[in-house]
Amino acid sequence: MRIALGADHAGFELKEELKQIIADSGHSVLDLGTDSTESVDYPDYSAAVGRAILAGRADRGIVVCGSGAGAAIAANKLDGIRCAQAGDTYTAHQAVEHDDINVLALAARVTGGAVAEEIVAAYLEAEFIQEERYIRRLNKVLELERTRV
Repeated sequence: MRIALGADHAGFELKEELKQIIADSGHSVLDLGTDSTESVDYPDYSAAVGRAILAGRADRGIVVCGSGAGAAIAANKLDGIRCAQAGDTYTAHQAVEHDDINVLALAARVTGGAVAEEIVAAYLEAEFIQEERYIRRLNKVLELERTRV
């Protein structure tokens, strides 16, 4: 799988750790920055990850900021991106299985490297469950995105 990674300054170090872990697990990594701990704006990196997915350059994405909240909010502003913040493995896999997320948001100032590694593994191993109830719910989410009301 092709994974797009993006982080602001607060998420830079965790992004760098995850980049190697993801590559070591057999996935290709598209690192979209940032490249240091110098202050930058998280929406720029969430947008870059989302746009890479929408353009077909990545299959899924991971965005990292201090709390994970801002990165998730920004990613979700792009039509076609479904981003969830996860601080545990259950949420990470369930959000793919039930909600078909394509971007995972992580909180670098809350979630340590070892836990983040397990969360990412759960996210990457999960697949959307093609059951009627999940498809029905996803279609309702897509309709909300389409109408914006």
